[in-house]
Amino acid sequence: MVEILLVRHGETDLNAGEIFRGRVDVDLNQEGMKQAELLGDYLGREKIDLVYSSPLKRAVKTAEAVTRPHNLEVNVAESLIDFDYGEWQGIPLREVGEKYGELYRDWLDTPEQVRVPGGESLEDVRSRTMPFLEDAVMRLDEGKIVFVSHRVVHKVLICNLLGLGNAHFWNVRLDTCGITRFICGEGRLVLAGHNDISHLKSLNSRNLNDF
Repeated sequence: MVEILLVRHGETDLNAGEIFRGRVDVDLNQEGMKQAELLGDYLGREKIDLVYSSPLKRAVKTAEAVTRPHNLEVNVAESLIDFDYGEWQGIPLREVGEKYGELYRDWLDTPEQVRVPGGESLEDVRSRTMPFLEDAVMRLDEGKIVFVSHRVVHKVLICNLLGLGNAHFWNVRLDTCGITRFICGEGRLVLAGHNDISHLKSLNSRNLNDF
């Protein structure tokens, strides 16, 4: 049996400010560092065998907090890099809504049909992440594996692991340092927990939008 943990990175100034991030290599902010530390303490109580991370700093720093109690290395995986927002990258949400009105409305209504100008589609994310995850799980065979990545990446993985497809992208919420768990065994993949942020309770953080 393999347990899969999908972990979103900690907070950054860009997601707190509702600015599209994508491949911008922004670091964790002070709140994000606290979140990552609490996440590491929380997962330090479990036996973890492997940790993979997106190459972007906000994910790597979060992954390092997870590996520290276990004396593990962070395995950086290009396949887990954030969604390429193309022309939207680094631009505030409100500005994108004003400048790309019709396309942005399509992103909210039919995300599976949208390719961001100069960037990716959700299908592009699925095609680079699902084979990587499946191969990593197959090679581990038994144990617990953590994938630290980004909101869009994990939402696509969750939808597709559940057989829902990218059309259900907006039916999934994943907060910073939220944990989603799947159990893989006996020919079945089971969702065992979603968006667990119980470890962040002591921060009394403000509730951010799904961004």
